[in-house]
Amino acid sequence: MQILIGNKIRELRHRDGRKQEDLADALGVTCQAVSRWEAAGGYPDLEIIPAIANYFHISIDELFGYNSDRDERIKSILERATKILTNQGFKMYTGSLPQEVEDCVNMLRAASEEFPNESKILLKFAQSLTMWGWNKYGAKGSVDDESGMFMEDTEYCSQNVFWQEAVRVYERILKSEPSADDRETAIYQLTVLYCRMGEHEKAKALANEQNSLIICKEKLLSAATVGAEKARYQSEEIMALLSWLDFAVSHAIASNFKLSASEYGKQVMLSLINVYEIIFIDGKCGKYHWNIAYLYLTLSHKASEGDDRKNALFYFDKGFEHCKEYKRICNEGNYKYTAPLVSNLESLNTGDLAPMEQGFWKKELKLYPQSILDEIRKNTKYAECFE
Repeated sequence: MQILIGNKIRELRHRDGRKQEDLADALGVTCQAVSRWEAAGGYPDLEIIPAIANYFHISIDELFGYNSDRDERIKSILERATKILTNQGFKMYTGSLPQEVEDCVNMLRAASEEFPNESKILLKFAQSLTMWGWNKYGAKGSVDDESGMFMEDTEYCSQNVFWQEAVRVYERILKSEPSADDRETAIYQLTVLYCRMGEHEKAKALANEQNSLIICKEKLLSAATVGAEKARYQSEEIMALLSWLDFAVSHAIASNFKLSASEYGKQVMLSLINVYEIIFIDGKCGKYHWNIAYLYLTLSHKASEGDDRKNALFYFDKGFEHCKEYKRICNEGNYKYTAPLVSNLESLNTGDLAPMEQGFWKKELKLYPQSILDEIRKNTKYAECFE
């Protein structure tokens, strides 16, 4: 064991470009002590082991060379957390989540202490905290009379202890060395939480530090490649831009009460659907059936709020069909996109898509008035929505 840890310390020093003196100063020991460890002539005191692991930003298991056990444990934790959190969906409100989500929060809190520099563990932990914060306290707000924008009650939201902890976790991720994807996720989620909790200057400062939309992976790869590879990246670029346009427009409409309730807002959302349907001219939308379903169901809810029974049922049917197709594709291997602009996208295989959350339709149907709900229930086509 002494030989293993001595070799590991030397390996980590060389990896980080550190001298024995640097490690000795950080730990408060002599250079001779570090030299003895690396030469297998001694072993660090047990009390100093955590400090050595922290110095090199690794776990104690890694320091002792238990990498395979560590990786398997991290994989197991992430798989369990993903299964629990994904099943809950994304529509959070007070009292919407089961007890197992709180159990997941506690599991991930312990895991974040065991693996303090594992960004994927930390991201799941922060996600679970955000979700549980919605469940315990929700959010409050009101519509601004002048702008028509929904204004969150930042004083109330800032007291949410779970969101406070999530902010600290996201900040912790950004201070470590996460992958590019993990960093982007942390930046976006942290910006949203800063804003929700009234830290607008922090949110703007973080946003201003980032690159513009032009400097993104999909755009650069489409410019950096040729032939068939270029064609694939061009398809990915189109869908990445459309997905973010969809998100930006939908969020802007949802945030503005006047716009959300207007005929113009409805037409904008229908135009987004039209863009999807033109790009996927053959109706084979793959994973984007879910995006289209969400737009249609949002329109259906808005129509039902305005007592527009005909359109509420029409849009519900469209959303139902797209959800049904998405559900089918989740279990289908080797699904191929065939429309001209996207035919170069990679095929979808079984397991590539996140399954529809448990109780999805139960949550959706809660948003309809009883009169519309009775109409939906009468149609046997929608029987699975009530199972």
